[in-house]
Amino acid sequence: MARWQRGEAEIEALVGGGDLQKLVGQAANGQPLLNKSKVTVETARLVVDQDPDSALVLAYDAARQALTALLTHQGLRPTSKGGHYAVEQAVRAQFGSGFRQFGALRRRQNELEYPERFDDGATGGVALEAIMNAELVISAAEELLDQLSQF
Repeated sequence: MARWQRGEAEIEALVGGGDLQKLVGQAANGQPLLNKSKVTVETARLVVDQDPDSALVLAYDAARQALTALLTHQGLRPTSKGGHYAVEQAVRAQFGSGFRQFGALRRRQNELEYPERFDDGATGGVALEAIMNAELVISAAEELLDQLSQF
């Protein structure tokens, strides 16, 4: 299978800048992380009524895990320098706006982690929407995973 070409220059720049690093061998298998994302989103569903903030953070984590699974399958992983934003940049460069929900989830999760006001919490409806968006990301990642090869 040929290397994914869309966004190739951006990925090379992220690797060169230390935001992503290359993986080899068994470590370059995204399926376990994709499976983990499904468990995480189910956990979010379990707590959405009692703790919408945690449900939203879990939904975000599930989406991030699914997208990191795509990168992992390509032999790439975000570094502590690049972090979660590197995942968003790499996915946007390679797959366009198809995963745009992730950027919104990432920003909302950051608002919960670093609130400006005490009442910046998530409502049940907002958390449920985040869960549904995470499920869309997971589903799309699942369809794409087998089309990817090593970068």
